[in-house]
Amino acid sequence: MNYRLFFVILFNFLILGCNQSSLKVSKNKNLELLEKYNNSGFALISNDKQKNIKNLDPRSLNIYHKSLKKKSIVKITNPSNGKYLIAEVRSNRVKFSNFYNSILSLRIAEELELDFDEPYIELVLVSKDSTFIAKKAKMFEEERSVAEKAPVDGILINDLNKKKQKKKKLKKKIFSYSIKIADFYYKDTAELMVDRIKKETLINNLKIIRLSKTKYRVLIGPFNDIKSLQKSFEKINLLNFENLEIIKNV
Repeated sequence: MNYRLFFVILFNFLILGCNQSSLKVSKNKNLELLEKYNNSGFALISNDKQKNIKNLDPRSLNIYHKSLKKKSIVKITNPSNGKYLIAEVRSNRVKFSNFYNSILSLRIAEELELDFDEPYIELVLVSKDSTFIAKKAKMFEEERSVAEKAPVDGILINDLNKKKQKKKKLKKKIFSYSIKIADFYYKDTAELMVDRIKKETLINNLKIIRLSKTKYRVLIGPFNDIKSLQKSFEKINLLNFENLEIIKNV
């Protein structure tokens, strides 16, 4: 009887040990998934003219996103000048066009010096426990506190206009973007995806780019104007791909 009791206790101990280790593994996997999330595309800059969308505080370092959890921390980069900052997801319940990967506050757009006619950004979800956030968290909190206490007039574009006047004449911009569907391990799989898209959407300007021996990228484009880009994006979005991206052609 004592031996039987001993084996029962030992068995339960082993089971509990396995469960604990599996929980640790799953947590680590979730953390890795969070850190790997990223998206390149156009953002929408919050303003009073947008109907049915609650305006973000123009002084804030907040964004709206469709899938990231509230209070998630993101790194937003302007690829054209390399400037970036840390922001926080205010809500994921705001409805807006899937063509935009987020809605940004006016302050974020100004600090990154985004082109308001072509607000292209890279957005990466960063774990709150990461070294990157640990270094930036103090500055983020200080900046947010100062911004929230500042008068609304304090963030008007007066200084920005002065900078624009001093800037040298810019070269004529070339608008050229493609829609990234996904990357595939096998070329055959990429070709099957191209065939499916052609049949279901009647989109024909697809191509497969070989990035390496085991990486084939399916793209739609290039597009030379934002209207045709948005029209094709909305068509392909009906197929419910997980993470469509807009890639700037160099």
